[in-house]
Amino acid sequence: MPAILHPGAGLRKFRFGTVDAAPALRPFVAHYWIVSWDLRGEEPYEQRVLPYPAVNVTFTAGRCRVAGVPRGRFAEVLRGEGRVFGARFQPGGFRPFLDALVSSITGRFLPVEAVFGAEARGLADAILAAGDEAAAALMDDFLGTRAPREPDAAATLVAAAVALAAAEPGITRVDDLAGELGVGMRRLQRLFAEYVGVGPKWVIRRHRLHEAAARAAATGTALDLVALAADLGYSDQAHLTRDFASLVGEPPSRYAKAQSGPELT
Repeated sequence: MPAILHPGAGLRKFRFGTVDAAPALRPFVAHYWIVSWDLRGEEPYEQRVLPYPAVNVTFTAGRCRVAGVPRGRFAEVLRGEGRVFGARFQPGGFRPFLDALVSSITGRFLPVEAVFGAEARGLADAILAAGDEAAAALMDDFLGTRAPREPDAAATLVAAAVALAAAEPGITRVDDLAGELGVGMRRLQRLFAEYVGVGPKWVIRRHRLHEAAARAAATGTALDLVALAADLGYSDQAHLTRDFASLVGEPPSRYAKAQSGPELT
């Protein structure tokens, strides 16, 4: 699941699901995802989301685009009835499909035709008309003809770096991550700019805050900030609180309390 903020309220407003990509595409595509909603007769709903270090390609009526990695939280306003079909790429997985550094599209949205050419317009029309499984098959076919046949050692290294940053809370500095991988800091930073679109420091910090948000949502008012800060490698709870509030828009204690409030009953 994406890092949906206040998930209890959000998942009452929309349906979220995923479909696996074809096995040959899994080094490039994490999964396909689908969000659908029917809010006819209701007020629009704004859903805030924390981004992953991943490029997404999304298809919805009137808006089919490639989304570079957003640097901060972002929001989508859902109105009426609708559906989005998306492809979330692996960290580093979009580089073979983009004739540029992935950092060149960070924080930007491009029409699908700008990256994939005129054929993408037909793909978009077909996906918008298809069901979830059929849309995934269309995307498999389209990407399958464009994906490289040979592995890219640099992309493999970058994917390993992102996975390590996510799995090891004790890694809080770029030099820690570079040391674990046996590469220099400058090389790691260059590879992240080319393949991921954001730097390793951003990735490390973002994974810590994803975990903090998930733990706050799961524990509610029972959240132990001191323990959480220690588990995530923060020097103290004040540092965690500052980081969390700057990204999420509210401190972790308030966010956790909201998970136990009326919106979840």
